[in-house]
Parts: sequence; structure tokens; C-alpha cells
Amino acid sequence: MTSPPLSAVLWDMDGTLVDSEPYWITAETALVEDHGGTWDHEQALQLVGLALEDSARAFQHAGVRMSTGAIIDHLTSAVMTRFATDGIPWRPGARELLAELREAGVKTALVTMSMRRMATTVADLIDFDAFDVIVAGDDANRPKPFPDPYLQACEALGVDVADAVAIEDSPNGLRAALASGAASLGVPHMVSLEGVGAHALWPTLAGRTVSDLASVRTARDHRGGHR
Repeated sequence: MTSPPLSAVLWDMDGTLVDSEPYWITAETALVEDHGGTWDHEQALQLVGLALEDSARAFQHAGVRMSTGAIIDHLTSAVMTRFATDGIPWRPGARELLAELREAGVKTALVTMSMRRMATTVADLIDFDAFDVIVAGDDANRPKPFPDPYLQACEALGVDVADAVAIEDSPNGLRAALASGAASLGVPHMVSLEGVGAHALWPTLAGRTVSDLASVRTARDHRGGHR
């Protein structure tokens, strides 16, 4: 018996599933300015896809006089407030593709470096049962770009990571997906993914289908990436 063409799809959250990066940047800029520093767009882009602990250290270097944990809690709460007041800012095509996966019976996981309380808030705001598993930043053994979050998600789902497709918008996240052995799809948003090594790069998820995602795994296998 051959394995199904697509056992699971592993979704990054910020910038891939939801367009939350502007929320983060607004909260980060306000935090640094409240402590007398400056924070520009280029500095913000350097943190896209970075573990929150690493981001917190960058803010400390910019003059924020708070502990790493306090910075993470403050920013998480600020972004969660935006979700609560404004709703989910879906990335184009993401909700439709996620719903199609659920209807097709494909397992799904949310794999994010945001805190679990934020990840579960986003999942709870979706108007259908979107994810079988959530692996958040405070769950991961090691953060992206290490493969651990994706490997943990596949273990929890009971699938071989080689039979899964991971969707990412940042170089760090894409490196984690590639290192895990998953077929890795890049959908760039705020930063370029050229040269990172994605098995496929799509400009958008709009109009894409379950069959299209299965083709990413096929492309990975044809390139010799199946381990």
C-alpha cells in the first residue's frame, strides 16, 4: 500500500496564515519609543521569523529596560488586543485553503514561534475546527530555524515529516521546515525567500488547492529531497 500524497500540512502563523506582522511592528515601535529609543522599518524586518527571545534581546539593545519575559508578554498582549478588536487579518487564500484541507481530511498543525496563548487565540477565532495540533514558541524544544517545532508537530500528528508540506513566509521559518525534511513551500510576504532553498515558491495562496499542495511534495521528491 502506498502512502497518501499528502499526510499533513504544517502552517506557520504570523505572515503566512495571518497578516499580523504590521501588528507586531506597531507594538515593537511603540515599546522602543516609550523607552526613549527609535525603531525603523528595516530593523523590524530583521526580526521577521525570529524567535521571540532573540527579538527581545534586540529590543533590550535598543534601550528597552525590561526583562526578556516581560518584553515577550507585553508584545504578545498588544498583538492579541489587535486580534480581539480587529479580528483575524487573513493572508490571501489562507482561510480558503485551510478550510479545503479540513474538508479533505488532511491533518493540519499550526507551528509558530508566537506564544501558545496567542496561537490558541487565533485558532479559537477561526469559525471552523482548523488545527489538529498547535506547536508554539513556548512548546518548542528549540526555536526555528531549528527543525524541532516541525518535528514535534509531526510526532503529535502521528505522521512522517517527509509526507507533510510546511508553509512559511520567512527565511528562518523556511530553514526550519527544510531541516525537518518536510516538503517546504515559501510564500513571501515582507521579506524575500529567494535563495533559501524552498521546494516551491508561490507569490500567494489565493486560488491554490489541496492538489497544488500535494504537488509541492512531488516536486521535493523529484529534486531528491526525500530522506
